[in-house]
Amino acid sequence: MEKILTSGHIGGRVSPPCSKSYAQRALAAALLAEGRSVLRNLEFCDDTLSAIRCIETLGARVTRIGADALAIDGGLRQADISDGMPTGTLCPTSDTLRTGESGLATRLFTPIASLADRPMHIVGEGSLLHRPMEPMIATLRHLGVRVEDNDGRLPLTVCGPLQGGETSIDGSISSQFITGLLLALPLAQKDTVLHVAEPVSIPYLDMTLDTAARFGIEIHQRDYEEFYIKGQQCYRPAEIAIEGDWSAAAMLLVAGATAGEVTVGNVRTLSKQADTAICTALVRAGASVIHEPDSVTVSARPLHAFEFDATHCPDLFPALAALAASAEGTTVLRGTSRLVHKECDRAASIRDEYGKLGIEVDLSEPNTMRIRGGAMHGYRVDSHGDHRMAMSLAVAALRSDGTMTIDGAECVAKSYPTFFDELEKLRT
Repeated sequence: MEKILTSGHIGGRVSPPCSKSYAQRALAAALLAEGRSVLRNLEFCDDTLSAIRCIETLGARVTRIGADALAIDGGLRQADISDGMPTGTLCPTSDTLRTGESGLATRLFTPIASLADRPMHIVGEGSLLHRPMEPMIATLRHLGVRVEDNDGRLPLTVCGPLQGGETSIDGSISSQFITGLLLALPLAQKDTVLHVAEPVSIPYLDMTLDTAARFGIEIHQRDYEEFYIKGQQCYRPAEIAIEGDWSAAAMLLVAGATAGEVTVGNVRTLSKQADTAICTALVRAGASVIHEPDSVTVSARPLHAFEFDATHCPDLFPALAALAASAEGTTVLRGTSRLVHKECDRAASIRDEYGKLGIEVDLSEPNTMRIRGGAMHGYRVDSHGDHRMAMSLAVAALRSDGTMTIDGAECVAKSYPTFFDELEKLRT
């Protein structure tokens, strides 16, 4: 689908969808809880739907109880079932787990599927087929899981049960590999000591630990380089309202900083989400930022170049690109090594698409992106199938001097299906 956008001024209040990162973690924990959990304030974007499909496949019973709420009866078979299977055994309804294009769902539910003592096939779609899975595969094998892989990529077949023990994992590519293990290993037979080399995206690990704790699980860590997980724990059901998504909020706040004034509600300023860091970048760029307990208001001011390290919040890069493109001078963003294995090569895509708009993006220095802000021209651009790229370019269109056409705009459904509608409502 193509989306045609024009420049303009915006103003008003908007609430982003729920954090899909928190939603998927909570869905996984509800699957593993022995009883009924209730999750509220859900946004049924593509990635969340993939996670729901996964927990149903792994044995959870999911009931819609409102426009934005689910009741989830955990998928663990109990000891008093007549067939005599032990407490804590997963009871899959199929041997194939379909994770769509969600990297988190794949890396989250593969270790959980490894709790089952039967082969489980993990199947993905689109760009996910090219994203690396090697760190997870090596660690699962060391923990007693049989894994068949496609040269370190999907599709995979795993057969447990996951045993626990002492092992290590490369944390330099993605924290998602660690998240899946941290949520699965409390149900392993043995205690686990997990050593992590070069951990990145540390706030996302905090989100994982926070979710586990809400469901009664204890995980101890030292500097995010060593985790101790006691085995044979029991997830307790919980009732949780999923907080608003700072990744989506970042796009809306940048729109306010570059083209008017926006108040984003339903976001916790003390959230553990990594992308709260957008507020730091906005202040450095010269925007007006006003914090309230559950909202942030950003107003446009003359913007100037800034420096920002996004190593631990790489999903911010597209929003930061839109901000930097509207700022006078050359902005320096660090952490581009984290962008190769996203929905696309995000650094190269930012360079190519913003280049079409007349914005120079320099990637010649390792792990660094330099963006020289200036006038943006209307042009036909490509989302590269990346939801965050599509939203970034839509925000940039507000400052362009002509009509912008975004090809592949439908990809926003992955995280924010109503994004274009919400942006249009803000126009003044």
